[in-house]
Amino acid sequence: MADQPKPVTPSQSQNIGRVETRNIVDEMSSAYLDYAMSVIVARALPDVRDGLKPVHRRVLFAMHQMGLRSRSQYTKSAKIVGEVLGKYHPHGDQAAYDTLARMAQDFAMRYPLVDGQGNFGSMDGDAPAAMRYTEARMTKLAEELLTDIEKETVNFSPNYDNKELEPQYLPASYPQLLCNGALGIAVGMATNIPPHNLREVIAATKLVITNPDVTIDELMEVLPGPDLPTGAVMYNRADIHQAYSTGKGRIVMRAVAEIQERKSGHQIVVSTIPYQVNKADLVTKIAELVKAKRIDGISDLRDESDRTDKVRIVLELKANSYPRKVLNQLYELTPMQTAFHVNMIALVDGIQPRLLSVRDVLDEFVKHRIVVVRRRTEFELTKAEHRLHILLGLKIALDAIDQIISLIRSSATKEAAYAALIEQFHLSSEQANAILEMRLSALAGLERKKVDDEMAEKQALIETLKTLLSSDVKIRSVIITELDAIATNYGDDRRTKIIPSAVSEFSAKDLIPNEQVVITLTTGNYIKRVSLDAYKTQQRGGKGIVGLTTKEEDTVSDLAVANTHDDILFFTSRGRLFRSKVYELPSASRQAKGTPIVNIAQLGPEETVTAMITLTDGAQPGKFFFMGTRGGSVKKTEISKYQHIRASGIIAMGLHPGDALQWVRTTTGQQQIVMVTRRGQAIHFAESDVRPMGRSAAGVRGIRLRSGDEVIALDVVSSEDNELLVVLKRGLGKRTKIGLFGLQRRGGSGLRAAKVTTRTGEVVGAQLILGTEGDVVMISEQGQTIRMPLRSVKRLGRDTQGVTLMRFRESGDSVASLTVFRQTDDVTN
Repeated sequence: MADQPKPVTPSQSQNIGRVETRNIVDEMSSAYLDYAMSVIVARALPDVRDGLKPVHRRVLFAMHQMGLRSRSQYTKSAKIVGEVLGKYHPHGDQAAYDTLARMAQDFAMRYPLVDGQGNFGSMDGDAPAAMRYTEARMTKLAEELLTDIEKETVNFSPNYDNKELEPQYLPASYPQLLCNGALGIAVGMATNIPPHNLREVIAATKLVITNPDVTIDELMEVLPGPDLPTGAVMYNRADIHQAYSTGKGRIVMRAVAEIQERKSGHQIVVSTIPYQVNKADLVTKIAELVKAKRIDGISDLRDESDRTDKVRIVLELKANSYPRKVLNQLYELTPMQTAFHVNMIALVDGIQPRLLSVRDVLDEFVKHRIVVVRRRTEFELTKAEHRLHILLGLKIALDAIDQIISLIRSSATKEAAYAALIEQFHLSSEQANAILEMRLSALAGLERKKVDDEMAEKQALIETLKTLLSSDVKIRSVIITELDAIATNYGDDRRTKIIPSAVSEFSAKDLIPNEQVVITLTTGNYIKRVSLDAYKTQQRGGKGIVGLTTKEEDTVSDLAVANTHDDILFFTSRGRLFRSKVYELPSASRQAKGTPIVNIAQLGPEETVTAMITLTDGAQPGKFFFMGTRGGSVKKTEISKYQHIRASGIIAMGLHPGDALQWVRTTTGQQQIVMVTRRGQAIHFAESDVRPMGRSAAGVRGIRLRSGDEVIALDVVSSEDNELLVVLKRGLGKRTKIGLFGLQRRGGSGLRAAKVTTRTGEVVGAQLILGTEGDVVMISEQGQTIRMPLRSVKRLGRDTQGVTLMRFRESGDSVASLTVFRQTDDVTN
C-alpha cells in the first residue's frame, strides 16, 4: 500500500506562503558581494593606521593580554594560538600559527614583532616546527604598537561571540605599514607594500608633520626607497618615484654578488638575495640552468649559508670563463634579479580600501596619531581631575580629621557613615567613598603636606594637559618627540642599497647607433621615429610616398629630423615642457600609425605637443630658447633654466588666456627672428628687442595680428643669405631672399610674404634655409610624404604665390607640415 502523505502541522502551516522567490543571479551576486567585503575588510587588507591585518592584530593583542612582553618568559606558541582562536579569531589554528611564525621571521619582517624561540622556518622555505615545540613573546617594537591602549585611545568592538572586546586598530606609535610592509590577496584586489627603514620612515613622517606641502621628491631625500629584510639592491629612482607617487609601480631588485679572484680562478659569491626569493629554489634553478648549458662557465655551486640566515652562495667559475658575462646570465635567467610589484592598497578608516601614495599613507598615520594623542590626553586629564577632586575631599577631611574619625566610628553601617559625610561636610559621593575606603589608621596618618604637594602636582598636570588639548601644534610636537624616541631606541642602518639608475649592463645609448631619424607627430597625438633612409628623394612636383597610416580623423601635425642620441624636448600648447631621448621614442615602419604621445609626455585634457626640438649638448651655456605663440607673443629664456625636467613636465612659458605655445628655437640671444602668419604676413626683427625672461614668464608681443589671423611659423635668421621657404595649403611654394624683408621693430604688422588666395590656400609652413644643398620633406594631411631637393624649389619675390611642389593622390588632401634637413645623399628604391 502506498505511503499516505503526512498531515501539515500547525507550525508548518504558519510558514506556508512565507517562501520568498528570488532570481538566482541576484542572490549569488548579493552573497558574493557580502563575501568579498568580508574578505577585504576582515581578512586580507591591512589598516593604514596600524599597518596590520585583523589576524596580526588579534595575535598581538592576545599576547598583550597574556602579559607576554619583551621581558616576560617565553610561552608555548600553542597556548598563544589557543588564546587567539578562543577569544578573537574564529578560523583555523594553522592560519593563526603561520601568522605568528611569520612575525618572528627576520627574513620576512624588516622589524619582527614576535620574538620566537625554536625553529620558525628559514629562507629555504622550511616550515616552522609544530606549535607545541616553539615558544614566543612580543618584541619591544611590537609593544610600541600597543602603548596606551588601556587609555581609551582606540575603539573596541565585540568579538565573534560577544563575550570579549577587541581593538578595531592599535594605537601604533610609528608607521608600521611602511616599516614592515604588507602582502595580501582579497577579492578583486591585492596589496603588496615593501618594507622600509624605520629611521627613514620616521624622518619622512616628521617632514609631513612640519611641512604640509612637502612633495614626493622632498620625501625621497629622507626616504630614498624600500629597505628589505634580505638586503639586496634596488634600481631606478624613477620607478621608486612612480610607486611612491601613485601607489603602484615595479621596482627591480638584484642580489648582491661579488666577483672574487683566487689562485685557482674566479668565483662569484652571492651575499644577499632579493626579498621573498626562496634561497633553496634559487640554488636549484642555477644548477638546472648550468646542466641545461644555458649558463656557461660555472664548474661548481655551493650553498655555504649558515643557520642564522646569513646568505653565502659560491659559484666556482671555469678557467676560460668571463665572470661578468656569467653574472649577467645569472641576473637575466634566475631570481637573482626580480621585481617587486608595488600595490599600496590599505583600508582607510577601517572600511574603505584605497590605493595610497606614500604621502597618503603618512598623512593617514599622522591623522591617526593626532587622534590617539588627543584621546590619551583627554583620558589623563579626566583621571587627573578625578584625583584632584578626591584630594580636595581629603583636604576637607584633614581640616576635621577628629570629627570624621569619630563620625565613622559612631556610625552603625558604612551607608550611614557615607550619608553623614556628605551631609555634614558637603562632600561628593566620590570623595565620601574615597575616605571610607581608607583604613582608619591611614586616615589618621594623613599628612597635609603630602596632600598639598600632590594637589599642586595635579593642578600643574591639568594645566599642561589642557594647554596640550588646545593646541594642534603642541600635539604634533608631542608626536614628533615620541617618534624621535622610537627612532633612537629601535632605528638601525639601511640594508638595501638604492641605485638611482635603471638596471642595465650597458646604457641604451651605447647599444643604439647614432643615426638620423624622422620623428612624426599627428593631431591625434601619435608619435613615432623612422630611419631617414626610409624616405626616397624625389623631384619637384612628385606625388611622394606614404609616410604613415593615420585614422580617418587623424592628420600629421609636426615633423622633425634628429639623431637617435639627441634629447628631444616636447613643448605643449599649455606652455609645458617634457623631455625624452630620441632613441626612447617608439621605432616604427614608415606606414605605421605610431604610439600615443601620452606614453612619453603626461598631457592633460585637450593639451597637445606643438613644438619639438632636439638638443645634442645638454645645457648649452649662453644659449637661449626663443618661443612664440599663435597669438603673436614671443619670449627668450636661457636653456640652463630648463635642466631639471620632471617626468610630469615643467612650465616652459606662461600663456595669456586662449593663446597656445607653438614654436621654440635655440638662439645665441643676439640673432634675428622671422614670424609668418597664416594670411601671408611676415615680420623680421632683432632678437635683442626681446629681453631675457624667467621660465614661467608670458613674454611680449612679437607681431601685431589682424582679426582672424594667427602666426603659422617662427624661425631664426642665421645669415644675410638666408631664404624664406614658404609652402601653401594646396602644395605651392617658393624661396624668397630674407633681404627683401626689411628689419623692423618687434610688435608691428610686418610685410607680405606670400600672395594668399582661395586657389593657393593659406600658408601652412615656412622655414628659413641657407643655400640649396639639402632636402625638404613635406607630409600631407592624409599621410602622403614627399622628399625633394631644395634647389628644385624656385626663388621668387615676396608678393607671389609660388610654384607647385606637391600634387596629391586624394581629392581634398593638402599639405600639413614640412621640414628641411641637410643630408644630400640620394636614397634609391
